Amino acid sequence: MSENQSAQPAHDICPVWLASVLESPLRRLLHKPEVMLAGLLQGGQTALDLGCGPGYFTLGMARLVGESGKVIAVDLQPEMLARVGARAGRAGLQGQIELHQSSFDSIGLPETGKIDFAMSFWMVHEVGDQMAFLKQVADLLRPGGRFLLVEPVLHIGGAAFQKTVAAAQQAGLRPLAEPKIRISRAVLFQKL
Repeated sequence: MSENQSAQPAHDICPVWLASVLESPLRRLLHKPEVMLAGLLQGGQTALDLGCGPGYFTLGMARLVGESGKVIAVDLQPEMLARVGARAGRAGLQGQIELHQSSFDSIGLPETGKIDFAMSFWMVHEVGDQMAFLKQVADLLRPGGRFLLVEPVLHIGGAAFQKTVAAAQQAGLRPLAEPKIRISRAVLFQKL
């Protein structure tokens, strides 16, 4: 990645002050993690919550993978990861959740080829080099592993979303389905 691409403006990243909105109980009216992800995650699996923010989906993912599974919560902002850790502690899920701080240009995980399921919820549009990001996601997935890409319909137009889908395909991910997720555009991919 070039020097210009790695210097991402801070205003493109969801600010920490919005965390309380992202984890609001009212959000469950739109997105219920355990319901939305049912059938995508199984006990004992390793899952990746990319751009986890305050962990709204992370905790639901941890419940779905169970005590024998693991969820790696990845975010650029240490303050968001601290919120995930605190919420996991209160929920008794800290043993199933691993926190990982990424950088602007790298997810930076050593689990290449070991992830069963990855999800990015309303965050890929914040990434400077989407192709590089999606290639990293594909590299982290085991063969047959799945990736759920979800973007906000009110913020990301159809053409922009299709460009992201095409980049995911170029990265080695095959579209499987287009799940219906409220106020979102979504595609479920599988690693070739």
